[in-house]
Amino acid sequence: MPKSITSANNQNDALFVLIKSLTKSEKRQFNLYVGRLGGNIDAKFFSLFKFLEKLKIYDEKIIIKSGIVTKQQLSNLKAHLYKQILISLRLNPAHKNIRIQIREQLDFATVLYQKGLYKQSLKLLEKAKNLALENEEKNIAYEIVELEKVIETQYITRSLSNRADQLSIQAKELSQQNVVASKLSNLSLQLYSYLLQNGYVKNNEELEFINSYFYSKLPKYDFEKFGFREKLWLYKSHLWFSFLTQDFLHSYKYANQWVDLFKGNKKFITLHPVFYLKGINYLLEACFFVKKVDNFKEELRLFEKDVDEKIIPTNTNTNILIFQYLYANKLHLHFLEASFAKGEYLVDIINQKIEIYKNRLDNHYVVMLYYKIACLYFGMGKNELCIAYLQKIIKSKNLGSAEDLQCFARVLNLIAHYECGLDYDLERQFLDTYKFLLKMQNLQEVQKVFLTSIRDLSDVYPHEIKNEFKKIHAKLKKYEDHPYEKRAFLYLDILSWLESKIQNKTIAQVIKEKSNQIIK
Repeated sequence: MPKSITSANNQNDALFVLIKSLTKSEKRQFNLYVGRLGGNIDAKFFSLFKFLEKLKIYDEKIIIKSGIVTKQQLSNLKAHLYKQILISLRLNPAHKNIRIQIREQLDFATVLYQKGLYKQSLKLLEKAKNLALENEEKNIAYEIVELEKVIETQYITRSLSNRADQLSIQAKELSQQNVVASKLSNLSLQLYSYLLQNGYVKNNEELEFINSYFYSKLPKYDFEKFGFREKLWLYKSHLWFSFLTQDFLHSYKYANQWVDLFKGNKKFITLHPVFYLKGINYLLEACFFVKKVDNFKEELRLFEKDVDEKIIPTNTNTNILIFQYLYANKLHLHFLEASFAKGEYLVDIINQKIEIYKNRLDNHYVVMLYYKIACLYFGMGKNELCIAYLQKIIKSKNLGSAEDLQCFARVLNLIAHYECGLDYDLERQFLDTYKFLLKMQNLQEVQKVFLTSIRDLSDVYPHEIKNEFKKIHAKLKKYEDHPYEKRAFLYLDILSWLESKIQNKTIAQVIKEKSNQIIK
């Protein structure tokens, strides 16, 4: 096995990654937890913890050489240590969210029931159930009702003559709500998965498939009976559907409703910060696509305000999401305003954050950020730096991630090489790009027309070049509002680049003028 692959696998060791993710307070908590167990302070699992904590790179040979554990025992000891760290984290007040609190009460009630203390168990279950219903945790609420039914069959309280009927009705209502929520969440997940794997619909056949799939899987529902959870999954499903079909005005509508749902009941921001952050990101993305510049700026301002005022609970997970969404959209703002040079300061910050979170960042988001940085440099006219970031994407081995960006990175790479005067190699670059797009089955008409045209530029005399740019622009302009081809212009503003060549202006000047016209 090549050394680089071995190294990559080692760094993905689950226990090692978990230990490296622990904060100082979580490490202190674990030390106290182990100390309370008594007799365990010198146990092998704690010695392994202390050793791995100091280790910079995971290496099993070094661990075995330390004498803490034999090769045969290592796997079991690692599994035991992993479990003990999770127990410690569960006990940490910082991780005591509502779901854990309710689940804990349900566990306590189960213990009381098993001891035959039915009345105490029912009392605890009632409190846990009310807490679950208040916080839209209906799956756990259903579990609680089912346990209440079990207890009632063995211990008739006689406190309410219709107790059995009440529990049966409540169980039925919760079951129906959970079924609808489950169907909506399944639909949302499937649409999101399709979007990640295939991108937007590219033709009538794909559109018919998505329409058929969406409307056949959308369950019948009564919106008036929906709680927070059901509304959230409904808005999510509609959002993915509208993104897939490139109906960005509807994307804006449903992302807005998603965010308003949280703003209307702010306790859910604390309970479900990840969903809130994702809603904000998709709202900003929709604003960007439909060029709602003022709305974009206001939503970005509110997002930063939420972060500064700590409205959004912070943990490793939310910190990563805040980084991804905040900085991607800060870049988007400079794209909208054509203030590319002003956004260059973001590059160092983004690279530092990528380094900090490298073990926990999905490759898709890293590729996305590199592409946006490349676009920033392209807008500034710094084409060598643009190419450097595009190469990071092109050389990425994980082609299953961000396929659309992989394809557009190659097209932009071709343009940047032309801009740098590196057109002596244009024929080979063209063939490589063309083959890649065919391999990815992602060759659109816009790309086909553009690639063929830019390849032919190498044979054009200098005094004829502007006229050729005008011809290419005329060919591509007709696709700007095409239902399936317009997505090409979301990733790469080819038209503005061509207009900059025709008008002898920088691409920033052309985009700035367009932006001013939209605002007027």
